Amino acid sequence: MKIAVITGASSGMGREFVYALDKDEKFDEIWVIARRAHRLEELKAKCRAKVRPIPLDLLDRESYKIYRRMLEEEKPEIAVLVNSAGFGLFGVFKDMDMDEQLDIIELNSKALTAMCHMSIPYMHSGSRIYNLASMSSWQPVPYINVYGASKAYVLSFSRALGVELEELGISVMAICPGWIKTEFFEHAVHDDTISYYNRFYEAEDVVKLAISDMKKGRKVSVLGKPERLQVKLVKHAPTGFVMDTWCKQQGK
Repeated sequence: MKIAVITGASSGMGREFVYALDKDEKFDEIWVIARRAHRLEELKAKCRAKVRPIPLDLLDRESYKIYRRMLEEEKPEIAVLVNSAGFGLFGVFKDMDMDEQLDIIELNSKALTAMCHMSIPYMHSGSRIYNLASMSSWQPVPYINVYGASKAYVLSFSRALGVELEELGISVMAICPGWIKTEFFEHAVHDDTISYYNRFYEAEDVVKLAISDMKKGRKVSVLGKPERLQVKLVKHAPTGFVMDTWCKQQGK
């Protein structure tokens, strides 16, 4: 049984990946993972492939046991894994709730790592892993510092994992979008700490480019010429200068 597995599938990038992969490729089933079961059920009527809703909270490590058990029982061929589950919070680190900050690391970094580790044994040559990183992966980002650090991990992990899996024919990509119009902001924004947003992109366009870039063998996907230029600049500019520029944009 050939399947795609997509976390964070109830909204945003995850949901767009469900639609795009279903349109681009034929799967026996698409396993969609998120907390909101009713949102996952809605995907059934919108896809060609059979959609299997798997309501799990990846912040709860017991969910790993459920996913692993499903794999052991059904032994599917995972053609595509998309790790899209994640969230962030904008604010002053010392003033924010500690447990919420730790949850960012748990979901963005640890759960992503666990999904890769559990899924790889069921992948074959030609299988693909898409890991959602961020433009924040490339630089330290004050006032989004835990989120940015968690996404820097995703970028580094994805690049290194891709090297290890190359001999198996399994491809790994880090997707590094800028600001995207998704429900992310409903959770992340709770005050005016972050007030400057240079431009927004649609989740559909980010996913479309990522799939195209994967077919071209690229290891990182960045939508937008200004964003790709920014990546090049922050690689060479002093870190202090990069952070100062960001802070000035935010009026800090």
